[in-house]
Amino acid sequence: MSSLGPLRPSPLVDQATAHLREQITQGAWPVGTKIPGETTLAKSLGVGRSTVREAVRTLAATGMLQSRQGAGIFVVADRPQEDWPARLRRAAVTDIYEVRMLIEVQAARLAAERRTEDDITALDAAMAARRAASGWGDAEFVDADIALHRAVVAAAHNPVLTDLFGEFAPALRQGLIDLVDLLDLRAEHPGHGEDTHAALVRAVIEGDGAAAERLTRADLEATLALLRGA
Repeated sequence: MSSLGPLRPSPLVDQATAHLREQITQGAWPVGTKIPGETTLAKSLGVGRSTVREAVRTLAATGMLQSRQGAGIFVVADRPQEDWPARLRRAAVTDIYEVRMLIEVQAARLAAERRTEDDITALDAAMAARRAASGWGDAEFVDADIALHRAVVAAAHNPVLTDLFGEFAPALRQGLIDLVDLLDLRAEHPGHGEDTHAALVRAVIEGDGAAAERLTRADLEATLALLRGA
């Protein structure tokens, strides 16, 4: 286990943060324990108290340290918390797709119940754009496909669902582009899945929640099966 020691002049805050993080990850200060005070740490590291304060603030932002009023600074995790976008970038596309199904199947049913005239206009435009993208490259086609699904989710008028879809979409995009290219899905049918998507849009516009839910599930299950077999 490393010990604290004087730091080089620059960049002091980054170095102080790295040293304190190392003490935590290597077990010098186990989870649940209180770390030494600012004065003690500043003396050990050979820096000012303001530098220690910034380093502690940085580690608190990562979820490793927590300030408790009147008690001091405590270790609450021995590893930095990974943010949600980073976890999605690291996740398997099949895992992301399974969660996407949970979101979109429900969203499609709600969209059929809640769609407005503006939503209908947006859905028609998104469907037309997807149809036009049948003559474009794989990336453009996937973008148009995702945009159509985004329009369906938006028509559900649930901001949490909309935000969740927004988080998943970038992580899904490259996996879907790779899938379309790998399996050459558009060789014989450039507008792959057009009939299913047109039926979905029609179900939402007509207010048929059961059909919208069924069509979304069937479409996403078919793609998930392709992803698993790719």
